[in-house]
Amino acid sequence: MTPVLSRRALGRATLARQFLLARTDRTVPEVVSHLVGLQAQTPHTWYTGLWSRVAGFTPDQAADLLVDRRLVRIALMRSTLHLVVAEDALALRPVVQPALGRDLFRNHTHGRDMRGLDVDAVVAAGRALLAEKPRTNKELGALLHERWPERTPAALAYAIRCLVPLVQVPPRGVWGRSGATAHTPVETWLGAPVAEAPSVDDVVLRYLAAFGPATVKDVQTWSGLTRLREVVERLPLLRLRDEDGQELFDLPDAPRPDEDVPAPARFLYDYDNILLSHADRRRVVTADVRARNYDPHGPVPQFFLFDGVTAGDWKLHRTKEVATLELRPFHRLSTMDEVEREGAGLLAFLAPDAPKHEVRTTWPAVSRP
Repeated sequence: MTPVLSRRALGRATLARQFLLARTDRTVPEVVSHLVGLQAQTPHTWYTGLWSRVAGFTPDQAADLLVDRRLVRIALMRSTLHLVVAEDALALRPVVQPALGRDLFRNHTHGRDMRGLDVDAVVAAGRALLAEKPRTNKELGALLHERWPERTPAALAYAIRCLVPLVQVPPRGVWGRSGATAHTPVETWLGAPVAEAPSVDDVVLRYLAAFGPATVKDVQTWSGLTRLREVVERLPLLRLRDEDGQELFDLPDAPRPDEDVPAPARFLYDYDNILLSHADRRRVVTADVRARNYDPHGPVPQFFLFDGVTAGDWKLHRTKEVATLELRPFHRLSTMDEVEREGAGLLAFLAPDAPKHEVRTTWPAVSRP
């Protein structure tokens, strides 16, 4: 009989693999590699993701690796920018390239500019321009537009972004610094070619190690790839079911803690992969998130976890005099002490130079304790 995992047990398993049940002593490259990268289209919020997972993490532990080219930020899964180790930038991009190419030609804004275009010529020209020196999309688009004046500069730059593996170069992404959003080919940046024989099987196994147990749809949601059932079916995986009867796949020796294992309060960043990497996100994301009706055009909310699930959101407010971490629980919790202690640690991490720190809880009117 196929074992059944409750949603709570499913959540505990994923939290354990994400180092959110207990912080890890592994190095930053080891953690980033295990997680198959961190979504990182914002310059700095992903540092919070590492702080919540790595014991004693300090920003320089990741920032120095970006400068030294041991970590890179590159478009990968779901066609979004990810922070990955250098080796994975070369290995993963060919695996997910079909999804990025599909994104280009189906794009409502830029797809029509691809009709009748000699895409290979554009790719060759764009690659050469970016190999000369890192350039912004605006600079790249303008230069390509000189050769293809009938196409919009934005569409030409977007074609290069989708079809050429590009690194977003420092100082963009370096903690405490800013810089233009400039790109160069990953081969130029790392001095090595992308993998010639990428392994989809290996990527699926690594996904399960970091996000499992999972359905085929979960793997496809995370990767942006389609038709993965035949890949999953041929791998030596354990088969389980969730409480709704969906078939789950997992590594036989992966951790699956008891559903009653304590889950400490943890703070997630806006694009934390644990929120985005499953078709069915209910193992961590509660119905309260949707009920909150966040503005889809506004800032992406940042959540904190309590007892393993989303229990509220948080914001950082800064003035010259004080840095305040505002906690907004969705409903009454059994205690806020643990959340506030963890929040105080996060505040010290995010605003170490602030003269004063405050953690403030703002309760919904109907749930004020």
